[in-house]
Amino acid sequence: MRIIGLDLGTKTLGIAVSDLTETISTGLTTLRFSENNPKEIINDLKKIIDEYQAKKIVIGLPKNMNNTLGDAVNRTRDFVSYLRTVFDFPIEEQDERLSSVSANKVLIDADISRKKRKEKVDTVAATIILQNYLDKKKGE
Repeated sequence: MRIIGLDLGTKTLGIAVSDLTETISTGLTTLRFSENNPKEIINDLKKIIDEYQAKKIVIGLPKNMNNTLGDAVNRTRDFVSYLRTVFDFPIEEQDERLSSVSANKVLIDADISRKKRKEKVDTVAATIILQNYLDKKKGE
């Protein structure tokens, strides 16, 4: 089964997908939407989920470093609630602390220009979120 990984920002949704063995995460794309209105790209997300025949979504939960929950968590959970009305399969949250930092480091280490990093960071963050979930699941 394939799993879709999501990294929700205020204007972007990074998307990754697992392989059929649920071992490797691969970045797909970043969808852009009006500030704090991710519902407007739901049809694009549906197309991706249908194309890959995914049966689960894992979305990054942006907890604060001290493990408290802030506005970003509320925004993410609101989107998760909406996704549950649209899709009839499991949607799980995955701690995403430092995923964007790690994504930027990966892109810097790959010598990607600042402009291109900005375009790719959400997709790479979604890839990291999904890979962390897959690794955790394999370890259980």
